[in-house]
Amino acid sequence: MRLTIVAVGQKVPDWAQTAYDDYAKRFPPELKVELKAVKTEPRASKTLETLLSAERARIEGVIARGTHVVALDERGTAVTTVALAERLKSWQLSGDDVAIVIGGPDGLDPDFKRAAHERLRLSDLTLPHAMVRVLLIEQLYRAWSITINHPYHRE
Repeated sequence: MRLTIVAVGQKVPDWAQTAYDDYAKRFPPELKVELKAVKTEPRASKTLETLLSAERARIEGVIARGTHVVALDERGTAVTTVALAERLKSWQLSGDDVAIVIGGPDGLDPDFKRAAHERLRLSDLTLPHAMVRVLLIEQLYRAWSITINHPYHRE
């Protein structure tokens, strides 16, 4: 199974990239995690609809056909770490590749969110995009550790 994190926005602070890289390298070869950053649409005198549509096209351009798409959305389903572990296990058993999508400053295109197989919410708080990458990769690593009974996650 390949797990791809698709994130709108290419520049993140060094601390966030370092933290992301630290967790990403911990995953085993059978659960490859990769990050695909796509360009944020320039804001100059464009409508929100135009911006989101352009970013949607970029997102869809990096997601392989047949991939299970999970959109991160403030109105998505809230999950606990244990519930995320159960989802991760289910995704692994299905054998499908999974893409988890982090929107840009204006979120994700509404049609993209509707078309996603799942919509999940990481937090009720509004988080900086760099922090979302770090939080997501850490929670995915923690979820994986639960699925194999690794000591990283202690209840």
